[in-house]
Amino acid sequence: MGNREELLAGAKRCLREKGYDRTSVRDIAAAAGVSTAAIGYHYGSRETLLNKALFELLDEWGDSVGRALAPGAGDDAAQGFARMWAGLVEQFREHPDLWVATVELFLQSRRQPDLRAQLARGVSGGWRGMAAILESVPEDEVSDRSARTLGMVQTALMAGVMIQSLSDPDNAPTAEEVLEGLRALAATARPA
Repeated sequence: MGNREELLAGAKRCLREKGYDRTSVRDIAAAAGVSTAAIGYHYGSRETLLNKALFELLDEWGDSVGRALAPGAGDDAAQGFARMWAGLVEQFREHPDLWVATVELFLQSRRQPDLRAQLARGVSGGWRGMAAILESVPEDEVSDRSARTLGMVQTALMAGVMIQSLSDPDNAPTAEEVLEGLRALAATARPA
């Protein structure tokens, strides 16, 4: 690997170990085994490098989780959905470092308009991907309306459960509790 790739790999390690806000230029350079000047030369700034590293981590996570959460052979929709939530809750428990870094990235976007625009594109792509998983269709077959409703609501639910899992790991929602709550919400949302 060259310095550029080493820096990216080092930034990913730092994000997992220290988080976005606590990772310094020196931390990244030490993890990559290069000088701090290499960050400016290859990426322009710490923020640009950390943003790229976190987006790559999220893409890697999304690809692997998307495959793992897709309905299995023989699953009906309810079984696939239950298995998806079990997998998500497990991911929140097993990789809190990634989720904390994600929350920090969203907080950073409030001060970085370019990052905010990039996140907005990523979030809408996530809606489409989530709707595709839930509808068991390729992403290019998901309607804009389905992405904006089904995908958005599932993503919002995931974010809320993730925040609760990070804030109180010992009392984190279980997949069974999430599903029971969703059934109750669905009953409440039915027209009279």
